[in-house]
Amino acid sequence: MPTIKIKQVKSRIGAPADQKRTLDALGLRKLNRVVEHESTPSILGMVNKVRHLVTIVE
Repeated sequence: MPTIKIKQVKSRIGAPADQKRTLDALGLRKLNRVVEHESTPSILGMVNKVRHLVTIVE
């Protein structure tokens, strides 16, 4: 399974609680942190939910 790198580029302040939980589930707790996950449908769904707060790093 290919992996993707996800970087948080925008602050979680002011985001709804469910989006904060999604960032925590992805392992993103601070700004400009990069995490690596396998590209599964569940991970891609979480990234889609907080797409305005994160970017995919190549």
